[in-house]
Amino acid sequence: MKILQLGKFHPVRGGVEKVMYDLMTGLSERGVDCDMLCALSQGGSRTIAINAHARLIGCRTWAKVAATMISPAMIFSLRRRCGEYDIIHVHHPDPMACLALFLSGYRGKVVLHWHSDIEKQKTLLRLYRPLQEWLLGRADLIVGTTPVYTAESPCLVRVRHKTACLPIGIDPVVPDPEKADALRRKYPGKKIIFSLGRLVAYKGYRYLIEAARYLTDDYVVLIGGSGPLMCELQAEIETRGVEDRVRLLGRIPDGDLPAYYGACDVFCLSSVQKTEAFGIVQIEAMSCGKPVVSADIPHSGVSWVNRHGVSGLNVPPKDARALAEAVMAVAGDGRAYAGFAAGAERRYRETFTRGRMIDNVLEIYTNLWKETKLPQVK
Repeated sequence: MKILQLGKFHPVRGGVEKVMYDLMTGLSERGVDCDMLCALSQGGSRTIAINAHARLIGCRTWAKVAATMISPAMIFSLRRRCGEYDIIHVHHPDPMACLALFLSGYRGKVVLHWHSDIEKQKTLLRLYRPLQEWLLGRADLIVGTTPVYTAESPCLVRVRHKTACLPIGIDPVVPDPEKADALRRKYPGKKIIFSLGRLVAYKGYRYLIEAARYLTDDYVVLIGGSGPLMCELQAEIETRGVEDRVRLLGRIPDGDLPAYYGACDVFCLSSVQKTEAFGIVQIEAMSCGKPVVSADIPHSGVSWVNRHGVSGLNVPPKDARALAEAVMAVAGDGRAYAGFAAGAERRYRETFTRGRMIDNVLEIYTNLWKETKLPQVK
């Protein structure tokens, strides 16, 4: 088999491109030929050899419009080489990748990875919808990251007979104990609540900041990430009078992230819209044995990832008091905390490891390649 991952961009910045990259590297490490074709965030087109079985084929981008990379080079590159591949695994949402596949003339098998519906870019969706419908029809199999999202997405109603679940998997985050201890010493006597993500509206940070009002004095909330709402959220902290309980950390370098996961007592995902379809940060925290408190977002897979009562607790979205009460219920009782911590690590190990994701996708590819009936991946 020879596989192509198609979509998004490089370098890796978000969940979709991380999944693409991890699939390419994970498969190639097992001797399966797997390339990745994508738009580049900057610079001219180039091909990077990853190892003996994988290449990253980067295409020059003209501009970024409505969160979409405009890269005509993707179209020409795919037309030139699509005949090399037995399966093209295209990652949605990415109109540029879909257009490239449409114009490529490719006749082989197609796996469509439905990471999320297009929620924010309504104008883009109106223009893109005919192409999206073509892609849904063209795909031999559609995989979603959780069973909830594939079952409840209105876009997938007519194609549910050819959907399967492929949970995202990652390598465990391994904190350095000394760096984690150094972070804890900065907040003596405090239980640390950590959150991480872009400072944008759907992440719901205003509710996490409000929740700090209901926390007792022995808690501190650390929010890592940058984004357009930085000044607005800082003003919210000051207006709420919680400067002593909430810190906006800005962008945290990748090398420092494990220390924050290791130092925190609870990870909190306060997102409020189904734009948050999975929440990879949840499984990063679980891999460190950290309980999670998240919002039970309708039609999203977030609360499926964080199993209520096992790896943590889920609360109604946009409910600051419920968020605070859940945090204190998890972290405020030693025996309960130990149970949630063990449950979080166990759920990661049983469902969300990178090795399990590669096992599952290999099964999908092999069955599709052999044109046999596909089992549901659990």
